Amino acid sequence: MNFIFLGPPGAGKGSLAVKVKEDYKIPHISTGDIFRANIKAQTPLGVKVKAIIDSGSLVSDELTFELVKDRLAQDDCKNGFILDGFPRTIPQAEMLETLGLDLACVNFTIDNEVVIRRLSTRRVCKACGENFNVLTKAPKVEGICDKCGGELYQRDDDKQESILHRMDVYKEQTEPLINFYKEKGKITDLDASIETDVLLGKFKEIFK
Repeated sequence: MNFIFLGPPGAGKGSLAVKVKEDYKIPHISTGDIFRANIKAQTPLGVKVKAIIDSGSLVSDELTFELVKDRLAQDDCKNGFILDGFPRTIPQAEMLETLGLDLACVNFTIDNEVVIRRLSTRRVCKACGENFNVLTKAPKVEGICDKCGGELYQRDDDKQESILHRMDVYKEQTEPLINFYKEKGKITDLDASIETDVLLGKFKEIFK
């Protein structure tokens, strides 16, 4: 089963991907992870990416696709995968189509107000990266990580001004992908406003 998770920031794509990865025994692949892994391993593609990022430029669609294509060719993707954060644009989606894969696009639908509330109340551990939410998953001790005792903080991109900017970017660049996959009959909408465990149950009903 080859999945593309599509939805605005804060829709819960990453949280559901962790659970689907465990239940379906398929890898959760994000472009950020691919970039970091290639840079760390100093692969030829990783060297190119590092040079581009260091110069302050954006990594091109073509290079991003080459990195994703290389990742999808690895053995752990033989039984399927979850793509999170790729494709982001129509050109990337068109490149992905050239691989001839059987893809299911899962579109996380959620109101803007819910996204803003979720992200603006999120807190992250500086030490281990664990996520908390002051409304729905508060730490036992305010400002302290339950997992490792590290300090919790609010990411700059979780502040309201940044959230609104990220949502505008998503609407402009990525939302057109909904129509792209709808026209191909490859899209399934999921109500992402519900709790992750309930969302997982609905996901498993659809993708048995």
